[in-house]
Amino acid sequence: MDLDISISPLVTREFTAVVLAGFGAELIPLTSDYGDEPCPKALLPVANKPMIDYVFTWLELSGIKDVVLICPTVHRHAISNHIHSETNVSLRIDLQTYDENMDASVGTCSLLRHFAHRIQSDFVVLPCDFLPPPSLSLTTILNKFRSDRISDGAIATTYWFASNETEKANEPDDWSPAFPPVAIVWDDKSGTLLHVDTADDRDMNEEELELRMSLLTLYPRTKVSTKYCDSHVYVCRRSILDLLQEKPHVDSFREEFIPWLCKVPYQRTRREKYSHVLNPITNTSTQSTALLHSTLYDEPPIPSSNPKDSATDEGSESPTTSSLRVGIILHREKEPAARLNTLHAYFEMNRRLMTPGVPADRSLIDQKAQVSADSMVGSSTQIGERTSVKQSVIGSHCVIGKMVKIVGCVLLDHCVVADGAKLDGCILGKNTKVGAKVELSRCVTQAGYEVNAGESVKNERLEISDWTGVLDDQEDSEETESESDDE
Repeated sequence: MDLDISISPLVTREFTAVVLAGFGAELIPLTSDYGDEPCPKALLPVANKPMIDYVFTWLELSGIKDVVLICPTVHRHAISNHIHSETNVSLRIDLQTYDENMDASVGTCSLLRHFAHRIQSDFVVLPCDFLPPPSLSLTTILNKFRSDRISDGAIATTYWFASNETEKANEPDDWSPAFPPVAIVWDDKSGTLLHVDTADDRDMNEEELELRMSLLTLYPRTKVSTKYCDSHVYVCRRSILDLLQEKPHVDSFREEFIPWLCKVPYQRTRREKYSHVLNPITNTSTQSTALLHSTLYDEPPIPSSNPKDSATDEGSESPTTSSLRVGIILHREKEPAARLNTLHAYFEMNRRLMTPGVPADRSLIDQKAQVSADSMVGSSTQIGERTSVKQSVIGSHCVIGKMVKIVGCVLLDHCVVADGAKLDGCILGKNTKVGAKVELSRCVTQAGYEVNAGESVKNERLEISDWTGVLDDQEDSEETESESDDE
């Protein structure tokens, strides 16, 4: 029997995917507007493929069909065009928009409250910038949620992946904000997330991690770590949306709601106040019986302590009776998994995921040009005589001149690099123009930026506002000189 095929229709009916495609302020200048044309984060290419397509593929492989895709209003046209130009035939994408600007972002909780009427089932929240590891299917996370919910009344499942400390050590200071490590506490036996340290927790006590006795009574063998990153992938009961309606001031799902939610099982007051919302009375006996007889089901481990032995009055209910707990899956493998929410992460995943091969338009590459086997060249891209390309991803419709050296770079579509230029470790936004004999090292450019011939720049974010500001200053200076001459 093919179990994957047999459960696929069930997955389709059970879950709605909610994909969040925000502005991507953390990826400025790549996501800054190109004139009047926006540059949506969701459509930024990773190894010459829009990043959101990786999420769509992950969803398709899991069997989920219904997708609510939420993006800023100004991005609707570009994202809609992409959806309709691609062959996402197996996904039913409901594109919804909201008014937002780059400086005042809207949190996940606010978006879920606003679009709750579009979600009629249990749901999966995913960011558009998550690239899952090849060894972990979304089905694995869905199965963890399904078995935990039926066996003991769990309400959500989260997914965390190991951070790469080596890459962080090599990360340029000017490229990415310094995110402090987040301490999490979990029970390995039952796969339960118990505590997520927040900024408020750190403000109250920077030196120590404070945990409630009720937590340690129910789960005496907990584990603590700061080496995991939150993927922002959450599988949730539909009742989570009802709870969010009762907490209108909570905005961030990751920084506020999940840390609050994982404390419900062992804080009696919180549990008594919200259990009727999170666990409305339903008849699940038929589904429970079916699950117990399923070959896919394993009885989850149960914490060994008895709540009657609790030293406090907060841990007053067994975690196996409507536990309302939050499950956790930890990915410890060395395979690449990342949130592309920093320029460095975006840069590294482009290089990791590129698929070297013969360029689609080999005739446009001069015979005397050298393109290494660990590079990737998009369609309709021209490369001139004696140009060298190593360990780089070059997009489509680019024009690379003669005697150019490109090492460890990512060039988006429609870039132009003039003769004799040298690029090392750079990201060029689409339509960037680099003049002759320019030298750029560890730079990132906004779409449409122009680097004048002969310039040498290192470790800079090059934005059009700076470039046009220089031009305006020059024009003002020339006008002043002209007026002085007239006098």
